[in-house]
Amino acid sequence: MSIDILEELGAEQMRKVFLKYTRRAFEMLPKIESPQLLDIGCGSGTPTLELAELSNGAIIGIDIDQQELDKFNGKIEKKGLSSCIKTFNRSIYNTKFPDERFDILWEEGVIHILNIKKCLEECNRILKLDGFLVSFETIKWVSNNLKAFPKHGFKLVDKFLLPEEAWWTDYYSPLENKIKELRIKYKGSKELKELEGHEKDIAMLKKNPKEFDCGFYIYQKVD
Repeated sequence: MSIDILEELGAEQMRKVFLKYTRRAFEMLPKIESPQLLDIGCGSGTPTLELAELSNGAIIGIDIDQQELDKFNGKIEKKGLSSCIKTFNRSIYNTKFPDERFDILWEEGVIHILNIKKCLEECNRILKLDGFLVSFETIKWVSNNLKAFPKHGFKLVDKFLLPEEAWWTDYYSPLENKIKELRIKYKGSKELKELEGHEKDIAMLKKNPKEFDCGFYIYQKVD
């Protein structure tokens, strides 16, 4: 039996439920005509494609995972968006972009795994004065790291929090149900091992559900 268990799982498709929050966060920004936007850690580009539609601007996505970028590039070509979305295999620590290149920097669940000092230093360098850094992170992480942002020229200007336990309700609960279906459908298949990473994430969330409560935070670059 030859099966693509992860494709059938459809985790990426399920993840699109969070695009309603991406849209809400973008709509909180002031209107910028044809903005220059950088998506940090864009991965396979699910939020990035949404931002392209919302912004009507030029978007660059960066990531260090070439396999995910290849998936994203396929989507860009399929949707005919090559003229407005570009991707680069680069780290936020050294983007190689000119100073004050972007109007908006966007990241969803990335900077918490990075060195915040190095990350914010580069963000400050490539973001225009009065430009915006939009960040989607856990409430706990932000509360522990909020003081770092003013030190690097950013002030918090707006935010909204997702409903409590949204990760479970909107994503992990449906994902768990689908995993159960696949384990029954393909009982004994070696491909089921590919589900174990998702199952570990589910177990982690169940153990500490509050740790996953998140929000969108909007910072502005100031003098």
